[in-house]
Amino acid sequence: MQRWPCTVANEMSRVIERCEVLAQISDSTDSISRLYLSPAYREGLLLVEQWMQAAGMSTWVDAVGNQWGRFAAVDPDAPVLIIGSHLDTIPNAGKFDGILGVVCGIEVVARLQAAGSTLPFHIDVVGFGDEEGVRFPISMLGARAVCGQWQPEWLELADAAGVTVREALLTCGLDPSKIGEASRVNDRLLGYWEIHMEQGPVLEQESLPVGIVSAIAGACRSRICFTGDAGHAGTVPMNLRHDALNAAAEFALSVERFAITEGVVGTVGQFSVFPGAVNVIPAKAECSLDLRSIDDDVLARVLSEMQTTSRAASAQRGVTVEWDVYHRAEARHCAPHFVALFEQAVAKHGQPVRVLPSGAGHDAMLMANITDMAMLFVRCKGGISHNPGEFVSANDAEVAVDTVLIALEELAKTHTADTRSTAS
Repeated sequence: MQRWPCTVANEMSRVIERCEVLAQISDSTDSISRLYLSPAYREGLLLVEQWMQAAGMSTWVDAVGNQWGRFAAVDPDAPVLIIGSHLDTIPNAGKFDGILGVVCGIEVVARLQAAGSTLPFHIDVVGFGDEEGVRFPISMLGARAVCGQWQPEWLELADAAGVTVREALLTCGLDPSKIGEASRVNDRLLGYWEIHMEQGPVLEQESLPVGIVSAIAGACRSRICFTGDAGHAGTVPMNLRHDALNAAAEFALSVERFAITEGVVGTVGQFSVFPGAVNVIPAKAECSLDLRSIDDDVLARVLSEMQTTSRAASAQRGVTVEWDVYHRAEARHCAPHFVALFEQAVAKHGQPVRVLPSGAGHDAMLMANITDMAMLFVRCKGGISHNPGEFVSANDAEVAVDTVLIALEELAKTHTADTRSTAS
């Protein structure tokens, strides 16, 4: 079902073509790199602004470098639905992470404008900055400002070259003293929708172009240090050793078992051994743990069980263990009425309805602090992301655009009916 058909032959591929064009804007000569507030990031904003204006939007850049465009309702006091994602990248990035959602949002508005459509609410399309969090020692600065969470001390955070957030903002022509004006906390918001490549293999495995997100997983990250005694690899009997690495290895394998049994995802992504000599019993082993679940209670319970296991594995070997849980983020559930709306839209489009969680963090998890949010995933080849091999097809992007257009039509009907009911 397609209610806002492409009016020219190349419109279906325009989303992908624009992602390709943005990929040519980079701070690197041999890869895609548009770090937050870099010269390439700023150049990308200018191009996205042009696309927004061509789609009939008024545009502005807020004080933290988020790019905005508005498709206005007739009533200037109408509420606002925000559609967006992020425009910054990691180093050596792919073409679609974040960018796909912004460009799809622009395409949605372009179709509405071409059809002469009006809505009983404004649509604001946003390209956030700093979702990736790879330049400064914090992430999602753009969304944090919009959600009214900005902390003044963040201006003094510095990147690897010693450039502070304040200096980077000023270099981009932005005014740090006006960051408070970026907040949308007191605005009349209907919600926030984000289209994003899945960044995983589920939709491809099930031959589905799009999926509806149920929730964004909560996460906790830890550093675990096992400390034993170094010794000669040839002279200390096995039963008299205090091998830190063996305790850490047993713990790492338990992560896999717990994750499978409890329905969470757990990753030991970093491992270091001291002194790291071929003929020395390891005195110290340090590892990381990334643990995620859409159920915060399950996450807390599994973390506790893993800590207990690490202590048992250590005690068995005469080893000590210390934990540093340095990051926690609560799960964020998508608004049920938006999930139902997307389910209806996907079905009307003639596609199977699939609801799935997001294991990765997104700007949407912050936007959930100030408004209802929803996400639509788009199939990506091989589940590849954060990699130059990212790929999303034009057909799948078109399904995403059509799905959002259908959902907007239904939301407009509901909003109009609610407004009339309130007025009466």
